[in-house]
Amino acid sequence: MRSSVLPARGLGRVLAGFAAVGGLLAVAAPAQAAAGDPVAVSSYSYTSAAGDYIGQGESGTYKDPQSPVRISGTAESLTVRLPDAEWSIDIAAPRGEKLHPGVYRGAERAAFRTGRSPGLDVSGGSRGCNEVYGQFAVNQIETDADGNVTVLDASFTQNCESATAPALKGAVKYRAYPLSYRFQSDPGDYIGGGLTVGYTGSTSTFRASGDASRVHYSVSGKRDDWSADIGAPEGQTFEIGKTYRANRFGDDGLGQLDVSGDGRGCNTTSGEFKVTKLALDEAGEVKAFAATFKQICGDGGTAALNGTIHYYA
Repeated sequence: MRSSVLPARGLGRVLAGFAAVGGLLAVAAPAQAAAGDPVAVSSYSYTSAAGDYIGQGESGTYKDPQSPVRISGTAESLTVRLPDAEWSIDIAAPRGEKLHPGVYRGAERAAFRTGRSPGLDVSGGSRGCNEVYGQFAVNQIETDADGNVTVLDASFTQNCESATAPALKGAVKYRAYPLSYRFQSDPGDYIGGGLTVGYTGSTSTFRASGDASRVHYSVSGKRDDWSADIGAPEGQTFEIGKTYRANRFGDDGLGQLDVSGDGRGCNTTSGEFKVTKLALDEAGEVKAFAATFKQICGDGGTAALNGTIHYYA
């Protein structure tokens, strides 16, 4: 089965193409199929520390279409505007370069950036910075044939006028599909080591392959490599929203759940999973997948690894 490789991806265009010819293929009854279709998100959220001039110590969330999100520019320099909310976010690559998934530190005010510095300039309520100190992360970005940005998922931290000024933090999405892996490991869990960690497109790459009954998912980034095998019980296909009891090999009429990381795996597992979204291409292969799981490693254990998967869904 073919894998989809990221973060440079064309899923947005693929999904749009499927929609144009009759919608994404789904694996359950019609009502469940609608619930499983990925939905592109356009939104802006921010948190402002007390004393931050731009955000005035407040926080907020805006989501299209209730609060329109507009984008202009190219991968060299782009602007996201929320005209109804009077917010503007400028993000720019170092001069002569293009934005790509990654973390950009040492950002200066976008229009006046110097040398090899990236650019950032977030303004709101007619308030702007003369000097910007900050950083941003690009999780996803896509452009069309003319170079215009068509997909964006980014987050930022901005300090206004001084590197030590109270911070404005935010996240902006434009027609982006969720893409991440997060886990919370109980103390004593062998696989996760008792940690809580998240992976996004700015630091990590993701793969998924499979069909309506089995999915293999992997993540590489932040010095880690993860993999997960998730399967419906033998002879069945996934039902979106259903919670499946599972073990490592899918024995005894159960689903399959086998999550491993950095060379650590379980001889036996028990637990459960739920597929929350699933989209297939015309060949029946996975194009988008979302799930939650709880895995207990070994016989008689209680320490769990809890995870959430978002692969363009």
